Amino acid sequence: MLKYSILLCSLLLSLNVFSAQKILVLGDSLTEGHNLNESASFPSQLEVLIKSKGFNYEVINGGVSGSTTASGLSRLTWFLKAKPKLIIVALGANDGLRGVKLSDSKKNLEEIIKKGQNSGAKIILAGMQIPPNYGPEYTAQFKTLFNDLSKKHKTELIPFLLKNVAGQKDLNLEDGIHPNKKGYKIIAETVFNSIKEFL
Repeated sequence: MLKYSILLCSLLLSLNVFSAQKILVLGDSLTEGHNLNESASFPSQLEVLIKSKGFNYEVINGGVSGSTTASGLSRLTWFLKAKPKLIIVALGANDGLRGVKLSDSKKNLEEIIKKGQNSGAKIILAGMQIPPNYGPEYTAQFKTLFNDLSKKHKTELIPFLLKNVAGQKDLNLEDGIHPNKKGYKIIAETVFNSIKEFL
């Protein structure tokens, strides 16, 4: 009996039955965990939270400091090799801060969404916002960009990734832009509440 149990376990392992499913977070420094240990980033804290709820998932931190929607699109093909079940697209902040044409950001995000959906992954689009000093028209259009894309491509939407964190001094680093570990914990909870029904 023991012999057959060992053989069964070996077979299951060879079929990757026990392998964790993958969640990809494609983003920039807000995803990477700027100036913090990787364990403090929101993808790492999200993985811990997911596992504490009894789900077996690996969260891939696809954040690169300074990344734009264009560079995120160029990296996506490589990340898709991991065959993620969910892809959280957390890009666009650097586009807005650099004044990238909204039409270009929209095109890149659409390509990311389409490539992700064609791979069979569920897409969750994380909304971003920029300071009002970029002009009321650009600021408003930037904010609605994510909602419009989500509706058009039927993705899930996190209205604002930094909800309850942005502008809170005790939840951000000294630069006032990047969250600290406490801030990332809140972001991880925000993201978890948006994806839990798909786990």
